[in-house]
Amino acid sequence: MTAQPFRGLSLKRINMSRIGKKPINIPAGVTVNVADGNVVSAKGPKGELTQKIDADMKISIEDGVLTIERPTEQKRHKALHGLSRSLVNNLVEGVSTGYKKELELVGVGYKATNNGNAIDMSLGYSHNIIFVVPKEISVATRMEKGKNPIITLEGNDKQLLGMICAKIRSLRKIEPYKGKGIRFVGEVVRRKAGKTAGKK
Repeated sequence: MTAQPFRGLSLKRINMSRIGKKPINIPAGVTVNVADGNVVSAKGPKGELTQKIDADMKISIEDGVLTIERPTEQKRHKALHGLSRSLVNNLVEGVSTGYKKELELVGVGYKATNNGNAIDMSLGYSHNIIFVVPKEISVATRMEKGKNPIITLEGNDKQLLGMICAKIRSLRKIEPYKGKGIRFVGEVVRRKAGKTAGKK
């Protein structure tokens, strides 16, 4: 009876191990260089980024295609293989097309405006919250009548963008009963039934 779950788990592991073997196509207008110590730098229309990859990984670029190879089949190298490929791919995608996240403020009276990279948010507290976004991230706010305020964040660094979004979301976490708080646009929030829901 336990054979089926283990079989499914092994297939999942095989699929995950293939991530590192996928080649990365370098788009036109993007240049990628590998310096000593496996420091990968990418430059493109959206800027320039660098990322240090584990020294054991072998990185090669040929005919506009970047590949990463692991030296052994050790568990550590297998884990680093997929991670290294994902980090480099994020670099290439970041400098070529960039990343964009939209946050939605859900709640009565919630507001958001920005002056440059400083976001002024009214989130139901006794005072407004001023959140200053790093200069590497561009900020825009949008407030339309009858709609929730939207904060748009754009940048080429996926890790930095994700960290900033997480910090903004933590200022007013999603409330599970009414769904109030800061969420990504299109995010599905699992709602809880109130205590009176079971009463008749």
